[in-house]
Amino acid sequence: MNHDIQTWIEQVRAGDTRALARAISDVENRQPGWSELLKALFPHTGKARILGLTGAPGAGKSTLVNQLAKHYRKDNQTVGIIAVDPTSPYTGGAILGDRIRMQDHYNDPGIYIRSMATRGSLGGLARTTADVATVLDASGRDRILIETVGVGQDEVDIVRLADVTVVILVPGMGDDVQTIKAGIMEIADIFVINKSDREGAERVEREIRAMQSLDTRKDGWTPPIVKTVASEGVGTKELAAAIADYESYLKKENLAFKKNVENWQERLIEMLRDAMLEKVQAQVDGGSVQRYAAEIAEHKRDPYTLVEEIVRGINRS
Repeated sequence: MNHDIQTWIEQVRAGDTRALARAISDVENRQPGWSELLKALFPHTGKARILGLTGAPGAGKSTLVNQLAKHYRKDNQTVGIIAVDPTSPYTGGAILGDRIRMQDHYNDPGIYIRSMATRGSLGGLARTTADVATVLDASGRDRILIETVGVGQDEVDIVRLADVTVVILVPGMGDDVQTIKAGIMEIADIFVINKSDREGAERVEREIRAMQSLDTRKDGWTPPIVKTVASEGVGTKELAAAIADYESYLKKENLAFKKNVENWQERLIEMLRDAMLEKVQAQVDGGSVQRYAAEIAEHKRDPYTLVEEIVRGINRS
């Protein structure tokens, strides 16, 4: 490793903001050397606790992340925030820019905030969110808060990355729990009913408890329900306490390592899939794909044989 890269890595590990921003940009945009950078930083990771906050649009995720960050800073913990936003169809960048909603922390060196665009990825996260979390972890952050994009039922990728997953619900959104129960309700380690001063909060709580009574989690944990009014800072301490309780439970029941192994198993499969796709794309140019598609559409050849031929070609190369 050359001297410049080594110096850069040392700056990232020391928490230097400029070095950190450059590292995250290079990783997110897959600039030359991004893989070598992650390889060098990975041995210095594993200390940060990763919290995922997910829920439907309008649930108040950004405000709750803001309040949690304040709480952890009062406890003298350093925080990294990854806010995943929808992608602008014009620029490809983050369309909402959560950092605008977290201006309180601009001058606090103990908090680093990064907005990321999904760039077409489903599941609530960008493809490179996990890699950006690795960089923040290596920079010495105690807590990494990841706010997902807020797409609804299919927003479940966060469970493969976070140590603790918080699902945020609000009263008065259609059929409440029934609206988003598929998939996303099953990943919660903690439920938050935000804007709980609104009418219908008790009904949402009853629906969650009714759902919990129908099934028991494999790890024996029953996700607690925390009521918050994030805009006023109400319930933040209780949420932080619930997070700490779950972390203690994982440690006590020796489940943290098992969960980490399961997460890495899923992530490795995803990384292999991405690597294989890049290899295919490098071998098959856009013109070939268009020609193949036309031949299939005209029934001159079948797609199954074609895919087998492409895979055999990769194996030979």
